[in-house]
Amino acid sequence: MKRRFRHWCRAFVAAGTASRAYLLALGAQEMSVFIAPDAVDVRLYAERAEKARMNANQIRAEHALPPRYFLYVGRLVEEKGVFDLLAAYARLDENTRPQIGLVFVGDGPVRADLARRASQIGSGIVKFCGWMHRERISEFYALAEALILPTYSDTWGLVVNEAMACGLPIVASDAAGCVPDLVHEGKNGWRFRPRDIDGLARAMRAVCDQSGLAARMGASSFEMIQAYTPEACAAGLMEAVNFSCNGVA
Repeated sequence: MKRRFRHWCRAFVAAGTASRAYLLALGAQEMSVFIAPDAVDVRLYAERAEKARMNANQIRAEHALPPRYFLYVGRLVEEKGVFDLLAAYARLDENTRPQIGLVFVGDGPVRADLARRASQIGSGIVKFCGWMHRERISEFYALAEALILPTYSDTWGLVVNEAMACGLPIVASDAAGCVPDLVHEGKNGWRFRPRDIDGLARAMRAVCDQSGLAARMGASSFEMIQAYTPEACAAGLMEAVNFSCNGVA
């Protein structure tokens, strides 16, 4: 059905490298595929993150956040890999877990089961903060060590954009559509295969053991995400419209 529908289209819009490859695999011509990157308001997130860092003690106290923590933001459902994330955290050294916590922001049907399993981890801090409005989510990004997205399947993963705008390194499974474009191994984060708990745990250990490296990666994230703005998305859409209507980009 998708291949049939493709024949009726003059131009195609892809969010990034992965979705562009998918369109080409369906038979779209290279010249007719335009990139309109999935984007968030980078300036808004950056400004709110900076404000949060200026009031770090107050925000940590308000949300009862650990001094250092890994952050997951999203639905609490099995296909997001949240149980793998908890298992990877449990594999960290017993002396390491008390020094860096794991914070889940979001809600979903597996929250109770996830909390029950978290309570069985002998040491460490695992906190569930529930759903947060967009106006407050930057507070959690701003004070975290890294964002972790262990998803099994995700067309993009806008939480990665949000975290990068707040200056965080990224640890993500390569099942997320944004990873080929936004997560550069050794530059601004780490990649692993979905369901690879050992690979995820290794990346988490790297964050724990190399805080200076993580800070530099966060700065790289912030620099990279400047190209993924609503304006860039609008420009890509306009190119597709012009090509569709006039045969030129």
